[in-house]
Amino acid sequence: MRLLRSTDLALRVLMRLAVAGDTSPTTREVAAAMDVPYTHAAKVVAELQHMGLLTARRGRGGGLSLTEKGRGASVGGLVRAFEGEGDVVDCDGAASTAPCPLRSDCRLRGALRRAQEAFYASLDPLTVTDLTADPTGPLLLGVPRVR
Repeated sequence: MRLLRSTDLALRVLMRLAVAGDTSPTTREVAAAMDVPYTHAAKVVAELQHMGLLTARRGRGGGLSLTEKGRGASVGGLVRAFEGEGDVVDCDGAASTAPCPLRSDCRLRGALRRAQEAFYASLDPLTVTDLTADPTGPLLLGVPRVR
């Protein structure tokens, strides 16, 4: 299974903010440090803010900071939220021109759904704080800040 770019970025933003300490990087700084377009980072930051996982302050002295909810957020829950509820494969033809002719009696769809849920379930016990334990935390602090 391959994660959407926004899911990957959301996890990395939360991890970076988890080790930020008293600093509050801006969305622009996060985008530059993660080497992603500002507009993409801004959309992800807005969604994380909407979910109550981070706060964003504008203006002088502003920036991003992780909330307690964000620190304790389940990685599995975050991945589910960003990836959506869709199946691994498109059996119903929503993204293509025609539904799969095997969809009514195919065992693959169920097997892939169980595998997807096992993937999420393996991430459920992990929190953002868990992801920033040594040796990752110090590495995240080394991610350059752009001013």
